[in-house]
Amino acid sequence: MRKKVFIAIVLVLVGTHASTRAEELWPSPEWHKARPADVGMDEEQLGRARDYALTGGGSGYITRFGKLVMSWGDPAERYDLKSTTKSIGVTALGLAVADGRIGLSDKVAQHHPSFAIPPDSNRQTGWIDGITIQQLATQTAGFEKPGGYMKLLFEPGTKWSYSDGGPNWLAECLTLAYNRDVDALMFERVFTPLGISRKDLVWRRNAYREGKLAGLMRREFGSGISANVDAMARIGYLYLRGGRWNSNQIIPHSFVATASQPVQSVLGLPEVDPRRYGNASDHYGLLWWNNADRSLEHVPPDAFWSWGLYESLIVVIPSLEIVVARAGKSWHRNWDGHYDVLQPFFDPIVTAAKDP
Repeated sequence: MRKKVFIAIVLVLVGTHASTRAEELWPSPEWHKARPADVGMDEEQLGRARDYALTGGGSGYITRFGKLVMSWGDPAERYDLKSTTKSIGVTALGLAVADGRIGLSDKVAQHHPSFAIPPDSNRQTGWIDGITIQQLATQTAGFEKPGGYMKLLFEPGTKWSYSDGGPNWLAECLTLAYNRDVDALMFERVFTPLGISRKDLVWRRNAYREGKLAGLMRREFGSGISANVDAMARIGYLYLRGGRWNSNQIIPHSFVATASQPVQSVLGLPEVDPRRYGNASDHYGLLWWNNADRSLEHVPPDAFWSWGLYESLIVVIPSLEIVVARAGKSWHRNWDGHYDVLQPFFDPIVTAAKDP
């Protein structure tokens, strides 16, 4: 039997260390800089992580205590982040929860009148009316992988299957809940307050469905955002601080805690493709990956991250007050384990850090 993950082992809540430090620093407008030794980090170990990252080229930031301690590449260059869009996009769900527009337990059909149709075969399953917002955000709704109008593969809530189609339906629910383009919503409520401009981040029009929904631009969560590592690190820092930026609580602390750890009802569900995704149901939150089950042995269990094709990563480790952003090309993968490709990058960063 698969070893169960006990949420209780992760007692370090997102933002706890931040709240106990006498000084909080914010990149306004620039990141404060420090040498690795000044924040208790070993420069040689960080160099190992950087060198591994550069086997795929690209750019990167490593920050601790709100200070930039190592960077490489061009911090202004935008990269196609692919599925990191999921983790950035789900922040809009945090806004909707805070605003009382959508609840995680809500049935999707109450927010989207044409949900899951087409294809019409989905109607014949009898499953559509029971699918929840949380299932879209935890990859348990049952949609096929591609981002278009895809069929349901299994009864929702019974398996875990990585999908772009499910998150794309979630993006549409948020568009309808606010009756506005999600890109505009996010720039007003999240990106601009974080110091992210349109030269730092762009969100393309939907590549898989019609361009507009109810007269509004139809965005997608499965993919679609291009951004630089500075913008990525700022989003990670928002999550490190429990959804707060300076004195502004942008998304609820409780939403960040839920997004960054496994969801109880998902734990232990069988994966449709375990070769590619391992025991994902034990280390996936709300469109964020995590290490709650210690699949990465040397990485703290409170660590969580976005993860897109080409190894675009926003890594948050609250217990060590570390945020890392990396984008570029893919690293070599042999599929011995789902997380194996991450280990040579994550491990030296953790090894470099002494306890706060």
